[in-house]
Amino acid sequence: MTSNGNGCLKGKVAVITGAADGIGRATAVLFARDGAKLVLADLNEKGLSETVDLVKKENAAVISRKTDVAKESDVETLIVLAVETYGQIDILCNNAGITGEFRGLDQESKEDWQHVYEVNVLGAVFATKHAAKYMRERRSGAIVNTASVAGIRAGAGLNAYSASKAALINFTQTSACDLGGFNIRVNAVCPGLIETGMTRPIFDLAREKGKVDKLGSRCELRRYGRPEEVAQAIRFLAGDEASYITGQALPVDGGNTASLNMPGMKV
Repeated sequence: MTSNGNGCLKGKVAVITGAADGIGRATAVLFARDGAKLVLADLNEKGLSETVDLVKKENAAVISRKTDVAKESDVETLIVLAVETYGQIDILCNNAGITGEFRGLDQESKEDWQHVYEVNVLGAVFATKHAAKYMRERRSGAIVNTASVAGIRAGAGLNAYSASKAALINFTQTSACDLGGFNIRVNAVCPGLIETGMTRPIFDLAREKGKVDKLGSRCELRRYGRPEEVAQAIRFLAGDEASYITGQALPVDGGNTASLNMPGMKV
């Protein structure tokens, strides 16, 4: 397949975690079309292999590695692999994340909270720490974290998940301050309701009950989003067009965070 991208990422090396499905996969395919060389990571080896196949159809250079972002040694190995293979890292997309167990606050265990934080927060911390080492040497780089509207406003996610995404947004800001002097930009996208592997149980249940058309009806655009729409925002923040943007958290949510969003308020 011939790429129909605009080549805006040609020659750039991008590391994408959580690339086996959803937003990570959509971002990998979009980056491939725009000429990036890719390093893809996920725990889901089957899904990761499928993403690699899609990227290869775009004639992009790609390597992949099974990676548990909650383990710093795994993340460090991934970053070293990227540099050894391509000689540099220009873009880091910290996309890997989990929702955690669907339990109420009184049922959430210490282990539940720890696991969500290890993946959603420390995974990004580890990758940023090790990738920034090489970005600082070249005094150039762009890091994009996948947070969530749940990190901005209550009611969009479970307790541990929401708290972890709020922490990720704050880490985006603090690391942007730490790394700005090296011309490394750090931003976050905050997706609203998007159909991905992580949210699939919600969509499956809605379809089972014949209510899938209700999903996203409380946001201003009255619909849920697609992974490709979030990938477009990630590409913008990762690219040179966003060269003066850092430390920001961009909602990609159909307007969900633009209003009080109270039940019964929408016509």
